[in-house]
Amino acid sequence: MNTIITIGRQFGSGGREIGEMVAEKYGIKYYDKELLSRAAKESGFCEEMIQNHDERPTNSFLYNLVMDTYSFGYNASSFVDMPISHKVFLAQFDTIKKIAEEGPCVIVGRCADYALSDFDNVLNIFIHADEDFKIKRIKERFADITTDEKAREMMNKKDKQRQSYYNYYSSKKWGRADSYDLSINSAILGVEGTVKFITQYIEDFELARSK
Repeated sequence: MNTIITIGRQFGSGGREIGEMVAEKYGIKYYDKELLSRAAKESGFCEEMIQNHDERPTNSFLYNLVMDTYSFGYNASSFVDMPISHKVFLAQFDTIKKIAEEGPCVIVGRCADYALSDFDNVLNIFIHADEDFKIKRIKERFADITTDEKAREMMNKKDKQRQSYYNYYSSKKWGRADSYDLSINSAILGVEGTVKFITQYIEDFELARSK
């Protein structure tokens, strides 16, 4: 097993759980919130600050400047002038690359597929699901979400944040099939069936790469 798996996911689709199960099956590391702790440690930012900006974009005219300076290696003066949200993004971006260099793993969200676009051993997956399936899962997971309406509201808010963040910082479109190698409706096979499907796909991917 030499593949890095990135997982984008709709809220309530089971993407986090699927990622954990895939990592467990292969005995490799899993990064979701764990990535934030490591990014905080390596960047010197406090973890709370990184969590506050996690997968949340901030509109700023400095965006193009930031990405230009990042592309050519940002210097100390340009970094100082950046909005906090961009500094946090770059801290996560650098951490994702370091994690990938250490070996196979599963990374959930945070534009990991975009951060690792130069790596040839990365499989980018997107998990989506039917609304009824997601609402049911959200209500099971959150005790204070008792109605379909509240679950739908939470789902739409979270997905809007993720979509804005991804579309803002990457050159691709969140949730669109051609942004990923594999896009799966987890409602069809269920969480365990989706994991089984993904593991088969990973094995075929590795076989294809070895030829």
